[in-house]
Amino acid sequence: MLKSIGAVVGQFAEAAGMVVGYRHGIEEPAHTTEKLTRDVEIRHYGDRIAAQTTVVADEESARNVGFRRLARYIFGANNNRDKIAMTAPVAQESRTKGEWVIQFFMPSHKTMDTLPAPDEGDVKLVNVPPATVAVHKFSGIPTKRSVESHTKQLMNTLGELGFEATDSPAAWFYDPPWTVPALRRNEIAVPVKPRSEV
Repeated sequence: MLKSIGAVVGQFAEAAGMVVGYRHGIEEPAHTTEKLTRDVEIRHYGDRIAAQTTVVADEESARNVGFRRLARYIFGANNNRDKIAMTAPVAQESRTKGEWVIQFFMPSHKTMDTLPAPDEGDVKLVNVPPATVAVHKFSGIPTKRSVESHTKQLMNTLGELGFEATDSPAAWFYDPPWTVPALRRNEIAVPVKPRSEV
């Protein structure tokens, strides 16, 4: 009887999680964390592999187009027709005006030798080197305006604390679009070093 009740509760929780977009069992790249302020933390990431695509469009359209391309790859648009587990976050970074790079990080047990080749020429696999990044979290729908605002907040905080960016900031998104806005997890991440090391 208790097992039956537990199973029902588990099914209900899983269904509820799907409705609100709860991140259940989704792998994230391994990292260590140091708290910097209430709103900012420093994370240290090791080597990662990402599926990557470049899109020329406005920020939100590029995110949607890039997501669909990369989703096709992990859902079987590859030379082995393999299904690859979804991970979080989805990363978006501006490289030149109007050009956006979108990335899905691959599961940690995958290697360049075991990952299938993408069918589509505009999707490629890349090695992402170790990085120390400053991260600022925010919730809500990630519009162009909100991303710009939170990026500015992060950069101002880093300047005040004696850190300097060593590369462009990226936006990281953890939840599907149907997630309740207040429960969404979004982040701005920028590679950094203390000014004395730059």
